[in-house]
Amino acid sequence: MALYMVDNMPLPAPSGQFVGPSHLFPLRIYYEDTDLSGVVYHANYLRYMERARSDMLRLAGIDQRTAHEAGEGAWAVTDLNIRYHAPARLDDILTVETRVVAVRGASVDIAQTIRRDLIILTQGAVTAAFVAPNGRARRQPAHWLDIFRAMIATSGDGASPTRLSDV
Repeated sequence: MALYMVDNMPLPAPSGQFVGPSHLFPLRIYYEDTDLSGVVYHANYLRYMERARSDMLRLAGIDQRTAHEAGEGAWAVTDLNIRYHAPARLDDILTVETRVVAVRGASVDIAQTIRRDLIILTQGAVTAAFVAPNGRARRQPAHWLDIFRAMIATSGDGASPTRLSDV
């Protein structure tokens, strides 16, 4: 894990961590995240999920930036389902849990749950496709497929929910 230095003290990179097949990404709710009613604005949950997915990929060894800069391609969300159960509020500490549930040559399905302690606030299901610079879907690098398959295999239950109702 990369370290940052503050006053000569090492700090862990804010990327979350893997616990079994799940990537856990902590975050705090700030005033800027809330709307006039004092709860988190609905679109911000998508931002939290995006950050968690990006950090999960980084920690797993999938280097999106290098692939993009090399002209190989980038991820594009092709399907997204989200369900809101309860609101988050100012100063809450949340955890975004992210799990890879299915992988295909050019895409990956990811389930995400945002919690405050044990309370489920939001659940999402995302399909992301790897696309070439021309915008067409293309096969993702073979070592990425291996990483995703290993993440799915880690779950050990063989189940791969692909619909929000399965999450």
